[in-house]
Amino acid sequence: METAPMNATSAKTFLVCHGAWSAGWAWKKVHPLMRAAGHRLITPSYTGLGERVHLANPSIDLETHIEDMLNVIKYEDLRDIVLIGHSYGGMVATGVADRDRDRVAQLIYVDAFVPDDGQSLFDLNTVAVQKLADSGDGWRVPPNPTPPDTAEADLAWLNARRVDMPIKCFETRLKLQGGRLTLPRSYIYATRFPPADTFGPFARKTKSDPAWRYFEIDASHSPNVTAPEALMALLDKIVA
Repeated sequence: METAPMNATSAKTFLVCHGAWSAGWAWKKVHPLMRAAGHRLITPSYTGLGERVHLANPSIDLETHIEDMLNVIKYEDLRDIVLIGHSYGGMVATGVADRDRDRVAQLIYVDAFVPDDGQSLFDLNTVAVQKLADSGDGWRVPPNPTPPDTAEADLAWLNARRVDMPIKCFETRLKLQGGRLTLPRSYIYATRFPPADTFGPFARKTKSDPAWRYFEIDASHSPNVTAPEALMALLDKIVA
């Protein structure tokens, strides 16, 4: 009688909803770590960002990016998904989980926005509203600065690939179609150099809510870049 590989039953499919100004490429360091742990990592890029920057236009909004991810799930026939939302990707992941509840097994927010029905990113980050209103060319927003602990080699890599973000992505209010989400949810708060405590309110709220599992990581806002091994260990712990 043949025995299954040791990690066959614990292997997971992780699908990443990446952050603003970024794209799937930003998760490059995590791919080999996922493979070594026996998991599958899928990191699509939203319309208008990364290798799809040539599609950027003023009409792109949060709904566009939710549809991007829903189509990845549909055409890749993904099931039992561990859905990761990083930063702005928390807005996207919430919409995706709402509309494809049968395919998503659990949600993991990595230093991310956690919207309720009817909220936009601007509603959740009033500090950014004036800053973003004063920058860009009317429909595109330049990237935020990278955290101060970002390695020099990573700075060059990031700065060559980060691109402006369509402002409608921040203005669009999320419309939940199936009511409040009840699937398993975890929040990972990056404690190093929190940007104006943008994500602190979500950390405090989820930490005190028994419906959530709460974790912290000693890293800056993008641990997929600055602390991939620590992030991988934490993700593996959450899904174990």
